[in-house]
Amino acid sequence: MDLNLRGKTAIVTGGGSNIGRAIAMTLGYEGAKVAIAELDEKQGEIVAHDIAAAGGEAICIKTDVTSLPSTEAMFQHVVAAYGQVHILVNVVGGDKPQLFLETGPDFWDKIIALNYRSDLNTLRTVLPHMVDKSYGRVVNIASDAGRVGEAREAVYAGCKAGVIALSKAVAREVGRHNITVNSVCPGVTVPETDAEVGFLSAWANSEGPVNYSDPEVQQKVARTLPLRRLCKAQDIANAVAFLVSDAANYITGQTLSVSGGYSMM
Repeated sequence: MDLNLRGKTAIVTGGGSNIGRAIAMTLGYEGAKVAIAELDEKQGEIVAHDIAAAGGEAICIKTDVTSLPSTEAMFQHVVAAYGQVHILVNVVGGDKPQLFLETGPDFWDKIIALNYRSDLNTLRTVLPHMVDKSYGRVVNIASDAGRVGEAREAVYAGCKAGVIALSKAVAREVGRHNITVNSVCPGVTVPETDAEVGFLSAWANSEGPVNYSDPEVQQKVARTLPLRRLCKAQDIANAVAFLVSDAANYITGQTLSVSGGYSMM
């Protein structure tokens, strides 16, 4: 199937590591011009180089999407480089699993900024442009934690539930402008190699009661899923590529779990 992404411009936040990396590279392979908005500039540059080496076109722009001014500056850079922005994929997020009663306001503010306010900043920055151009495809990476709740991830789950509701509400508001907004909820997505993560990635700074880098833990988690395997970053990238393509131009306000059946358990 031709996804008809050739020549379109996509912004991928957090496009340097793991899920974001796979999404950026997949969109690049499909012919989109990819702008990687990444705080870890070195890792983002590696991904941009890999896309270019495969015949695509990509740039990395150092961006802190928890800051509205930084997000706005990134967007202006992309418009200056590529003109129109057709696609926005919000991947930035992360958590430090712990019991809710062990957390406090400083932790709440950090998690909320990373997982919710970041999407507010990008949507508020990019959507007026999409409305003006009467075209836009937005995918927000949420989490099944936001659909079913998850122990030791109360604040994160609340943020991701907010992302899902935000996506639906915005989809209702901007649909008349030929803009779709959907959410994708990944399962546990362990990087396959160390090269797939930068120093700011949650996988490079994993802390908490469950060590998902342990192969035994991975096997134990996989056995709880109907498909009996953990998610791969490419699984998420394939779903995102579909949702931003012309093949999905009548799909909006939806939440797609790509988690091996976890959320129906």
